[in-house]
Amino acid sequence: MSGNKKPAMCPMVAWYDPRQLARTGVEVAVSTIFGRHSDYRITEALVPPDENDDVFGDEAGAPPDADGIYDYSLGQTMWLDYISDTGDGWDSTYSVAYYASQPQLIVAGHDKPMPRGAVLVFGGDEVYPTASRQVYRDPLIDPFESALSRTESPNPHVFAIPGNHDWYDSLVSFTRLFCSRRWFGGWQTRQSRSYFALKLPRRWWLIGTDVQLDSDIDIPQVRYFKRIAKRMNDGDRIILCTAEPHWIYAKIYGKDDQNYSEDNLAFLENKIFCNQQVAVYLSGDLHHYRRHATDAGLQKITAGGGGAFLHPTHGEDVTELADGYRLKKAFPPLNESKKLTWRNFGFLFMNR
Repeated sequence: MSGNKKPAMCPMVAWYDPRQLARTGVEVAVSTIFGRHSDYRITEALVPPDENDDVFGDEAGAPPDADGIYDYSLGQTMWLDYISDTGDGWDSTYSVAYYASQPQLIVAGHDKPMPRGAVLVFGGDEVYPTASRQVYRDPLIDPFESALSRTESPNPHVFAIPGNHDWYDSLVSFTRLFCSRRWFGGWQTRQSRSYFALKLPRRWWLIGTDVQLDSDIDIPQVRYFKRIAKRMNDGDRIILCTAEPHWIYAKIYGKDDQNYSEDNLAFLENKIFCNQQVAVYLSGDLHHYRRHATDAGLQKITAGGGGAFLHPTHGEDVTELADGYRLKKAFPPLNESKKLTWRNFGFLFMNR
């Protein structure tokens, strides 16, 4: 347990430091080369999900059922917390972890307090700039343990999908932390793979996917989700979590580069969950908040405000997306985002 002591040196990543850029570039190149020839997702699919029972015993979260479903469907309501793009410096990560750890939050515009989620979902890029045991420890595990070192039963659980930064060590550190059914501060990890399916109350499901460094969805993952789909009823609604907002990238870059598309999302929606409704697409990767919706209430949400540096919401026009999705809300608001760019004139003095 870390207590409330902050590590001596864990600042945010100096992205414009030439040495940092060089180190990151080398690791990205290596992981990209090896990722093309070795897919860790296939290896992890061979590991029995209950192999850690003897190690962690009763402290481990309960395993899924025979089809790999984690069942939270009892009751009529359930609270989920979602955090994406975190682990970029101790202070910012702790700020997010502090609020996620509170038993209740009073939020402006809501009459009743919001309880801490029974499940915390990490939406990708849990650390920066590249993954390692130490990088996971200092700017991620330590702040969350400091915010919430232990909880009473029933303990909240945590699930995570990897982003590109988590993949830069071939998912070794991610798997050690999130796929070994152990403690993460006051939360318990439960998953055994880098993708998962949660059965929620009132015929809702949360599906977490892993698309390795812009690869296609691997065969074991396809088979897993096909098993899940067979357990669903027609018309069940799905929250689909993915590490990148493909709908935004397809809008901005799709005309010039066919690699930027929504093919993986379309495959899941039309080929696997074809008898259900993907009602919410949820992603991070862009470090701001954007919500697009259709007149029918379908949602595409980018929520990458987990503590990493801020991305602007102005610039390329993403007001309207394919299939009738329109921008409903953005944070920072577009006008505020434009004002913040004036601070770039002080870049040499502020980026230290």
